[in-house]
Amino acid sequence: MTDTLLPPPTPAGDPTAEAPTRVPLSLQQEFLHHIDHGDETGPFGPRYTIVGGWRVAGELDIDTLRTALDDVVVRHETLRTSIVREGTEAYQLVRPPAPVPLEVRELRAGPQRSRDLVAEDFANEIEAGVFGIDEMPLLRAVLGRFDAHDGVLVLAAHHTAVDGWSVHLVLRDIAEFYAAHLEGRAPELPEVRQYREYVRWQQENQAGDRVRRAREFWRENLRGAQVVAVPTDRTRSEEPFVTSWYRFLLDEEFRRATAELAARTRSTPFMVLLAAYLTQLRAQTGRTDLVVPTFTPGRHPAWVQNTVGSFYNFLPIRVDLAGADGFLDVIARSRAACLAAYAHELPFIQILEEAPDIMNDAIGPNAAACVLQVTQSPDMMFGQQYGDLHFAAMRRRMVSASVGSQIPDGVLFGLEASPEGGLVGSVGFTTNLFVESTVRSMVTTFRQTLVDLLDGPGRA
Repeated sequence: MTDTLLPPPTPAGDPTAEAPTRVPLSLQQEFLHHIDHGDETGPFGPRYTIVGGWRVAGELDIDTLRTALDDVVVRHETLRTSIVREGTEAYQLVRPPAPVPLEVRELRAGPQRSRDLVAEDFANEIEAGVFGIDEMPLLRAVLGRFDAHDGVLVLAAHHTAVDGWSVHLVLRDIAEFYAAHLEGRAPELPEVRQYREYVRWQQENQAGDRVRRAREFWRENLRGAQVVAVPTDRTRSEEPFVTSWYRFLLDEEFRRATAELAARTRSTPFMVLLAAYLTQLRAQTGRTDLVVPTFTPGRHPAWVQNTVGSFYNFLPIRVDLAGADGFLDVIARSRAACLAAYAHELPFIQILEEAPDIMNDAIGPNAAACVLQVTQSPDMMFGQQYGDLHFAAMRRRMVSASVGSQIPDGVLFGLEASPEGGLVGSVGFTTNLFVESTVRSMVTTFRQTLVDLLDGPGRA
C-alpha cells in the first residue's frame, strides 16, 4: 500500500515562503563538482544517495509521522536545497519547504525469512533506488510494517546534501517531533544553525592562519607521495556502472582484541585497523612509504554538530614504515600520522591544490583507490525511546546487495564495532572495475592479517 502526501498550505507571512536563496557550494561540494562525471554515475547522479534504516517498535501513528517528516524539512534547510550547475559553475539554491514523500508497505516474514532478514532486504531495495538531485525535498521515507507494533523506517537522502552523521540527526529530530506532537508539547531539540552559515564560515576563514598552516602541512607531508593503488579486475572505461555492496562480520574476538590493543597503545580502533592494513600493504607491495585515504566526519567548528549537511572530508594518511620494528611500532607510527592529519584537516579540494598528483596512481587505467573507514557515528539509536516508540538503528546489516548507494570510484572498505558483538563490515565497489570474488578475497586477506597480528582472534 502507498500513501501520497499533498503539499501543506503555507501560512501567510511565513519566512519559509520566501523566494529561493542562492548560496555558494561548500568546499566539500566543490570537490564533488570537481570529480563529477556529468552522467548517471557521478556524485550528482541519481544513485549517489545515503540510506539509513531503523527498526521501530510500538504503535505508530502515520499522520503524526507525516507531520514530523515535514517539520524536519522546515528545521534543516539543506533538505530543501538544490545544487544548480551552469556550465563549469555551480551553486546551492535554498527552496521553500515541501512535503516529504512517505510510502507505506506491508512486510511479510515466515519460516524461511525472519523479520530481521526481511528488514535487511527491504533496506537494500530502497538503497537500490534512484533519487534525482533536483527532486525536492532531498529526503524520502519508506515505512515497512510487519504488524501494528513492528516496523522498519528507511530514510533516503541525496549524499551531496546529507552525510552519515546527518542521517542520525534527521531521525533524532523526526522522532522528537513525533513524540512532541502526540504529547501536545514543544519539541525539545538543540538550537540548530544552517549549512549556509558553515559555507560562510569556510569562506571567511580560507585566508586565516589555521588554513595557511594546514596547507603548508599537506604540501610538505604529501610531497612525492601517491595514494596506494589497488589493481582492478577490469580496465577503466566510460561505460555506465553501479556500486555493489559486500557485507560481512568479523567475530567478537576481533572487536575485543582491537579495542584492547587500542586502549593499551592510547590509540583508536581505526588506528589499530589502519596499522594492520598498512602491514598488509607493505607485504603485498614491498613499499614502506604508504598513503591510505579515509573519511572523517569533518564536524568542526563545534557549532555544526547539530547541522544537517555534507561535512565529511577525504583525508590521505601517509605513514612511513621503513625500519618499523613489529606491529606495536606500526601502530605508533599510524597513530602519529593520524593525529597530525586530524590536526591539519582540510576539505580534500584544498589538499589537492597543495598535492595535485596525490591521486595519479589511483586513477590509472588498471588501478583504483581503496578507502579505509571505521565508522563511529553519533546518536546510534540502539534502543532509544521517543514517546511510545522504540527506535533501533539497523547497523548490523549482513545481506549483500548487487546495487546500492553509489561511490564515485574504486573501493570503500568500512568497519564498525557492533554493540551486539563483532566488527560489522561492508565493502562498496564499482562494478566497472571490480568483481565480487576479488572483494571477497580482500576481506579474507584482511581477516587473516588480523589473525596474524592481534592476540586471540582465529587461534582456536
